[in-house]
Amino acid sequence: MEHTVVIFGASGDLTKRKLIPALYELFRKGRLPRNTRIVGLSRSPFTHESWRESLREHVAQFTGAHFSEEMWEQFAPHVFYQRGDVLSAEDIARLGAYLCELEEGRPHARMYYLSLSPEFYEPTVLHLGAAGMAAEREAPRRLVIEKPFGRDLESARRLNDKVHEVFTEGQIYRIDHYLGKETVSNVLVLRFANTIFEPLWNRRYVDHVQITAAEDLPVGRRAAFYESAGILRDMFQNHLLQLLTLTAMEPPSRVNADDIRDEKVKVLRAVRRLTAEDVAVQTVRGQYRRYRDEPNVPPGSETATFGAVKLYVDNWRWQGVPFYLRSGKAMSCRTTQIVIQFREPPHMMFEGGPRRIHEANRLVLQIQPAEGIQIHFQTKVPDAGMKMRLTDLDFNFREKFAGEMPEAYERLLLDVMMGDPSLFARADEVELAWSIIDPIQAAWDAGGPPQLELYEAGGWGPPYSEEWMHRQGRTWFNVCPVLT
Repeated sequence: MEHTVVIFGASGDLTKRKLIPALYELFRKGRLPRNTRIVGLSRSPFTHESWRESLREHVAQFTGAHFSEEMWEQFAPHVFYQRGDVLSAEDIARLGAYLCELEEGRPHARMYYLSLSPEFYEPTVLHLGAAGMAAEREAPRRLVIEKPFGRDLESARRLNDKVHEVFTEGQIYRIDHYLGKETVSNVLVLRFANTIFEPLWNRRYVDHVQITAAEDLPVGRRAAFYESAGILRDMFQNHLLQLLTLTAMEPPSRVNADDIRDEKVKVLRAVRRLTAEDVAVQTVRGQYRRYRDEPNVPPGSETATFGAVKLYVDNWRWQGVPFYLRSGKAMSCRTTQIVIQFREPPHMMFEGGPRRIHEANRLVLQIQPAEGIQIHFQTKVPDAGMKMRLTDLDFNFREKFAGEMPEAYERLLLDVMMGDPSLFARADEVELAWSIIDPIQAAWDAGGPPQLELYEAGGWGPPYSEEWMHRQGRTWFNVCPVLT
């Protein structure tokens, strides 16, 4: 079936940096469905040609060596522009008429991508419904919603209710680009297609799990948004909790969207909610020192740019095993990784063997930027008696596979077109995630403990974060990148 991709917010940064480059790459690789049309809508005064020319520069920039003038000339005629305001019911209706004209009366599957600020989600969806553009009479109609999906549990529920007035849950794709990373998908394969890992993936052998998403850049131009969000809303509610669910979930009976998402929901239900007293001792919040000098940041801002949270999953597999989630801006480097820290051997017969948790076996899943897997284990140092050393085995996707590593948006956009929602959040997932984060955010907003710790840019967050881990007999895995 032919497809039409409609991008609301066509002049925005996400469209230029990610969406159009991803669609171009799919076209270049021959994976875009035949005769796919791409229609952008925004208030900017573009024509078809001027928008194409604007996009050409960005596609060339963000696809690098993959860009070809010849391929662009083949791709560009599939790209169209419609000027309009998402707050105007008349403009949305006019868009609907234009799409019907463009599709020449043939059934087309449509993807409506809301590349918009969150306050525009609801009116855009309601206008689509009023114009009859959500009804699936002859072909699928799919709605893609970017994060953040709400800013707390109450607003997420309200948005879900409004969207469900127009689209069914099966039509809705709440996108989290982290889940499009190849290594994220490989977590399920690693666990459930290899008998050497799954028997160890439980409280008997695992001491704790660390999930880190560090960014080396400061907040910069995003400060206005960041003041209303902070690190918990920006990174924990979506990215980090999604990685937690994939790490902790039980094997689904089948590899399909419903079964996978059912197991993820079970994990979120099992996560122990924190009280204000728990937040005081099980979280760390920080802010890099120059944050208050960023444009649009109040001089006395208490917004956290770093957070660390200890959570427990109260089920049979993970009882008593802490999951440490950590994220921050202006950190040492850009990395997202999952660390499975195994327990020490029950009896150490070798002198000089591991005596501390961080020297025990470790499995590192590097999500980005160098996608791969690393196993840390003890070996004997040659010609040194029984002296031991922690060494590693590496698996690097880019080295082992000759093909290109696709960008996350390529995978996710294609999944939407194919109608596969496996890597997209369901309504109950979103609401359960907010129910975990809301009590922490409320305690931080109240100004109680833990206090806001300042840290220098270019490190691994506040020194107190390291002390906090040491008091628990553990240490952060501060290595970046793990694989090169």
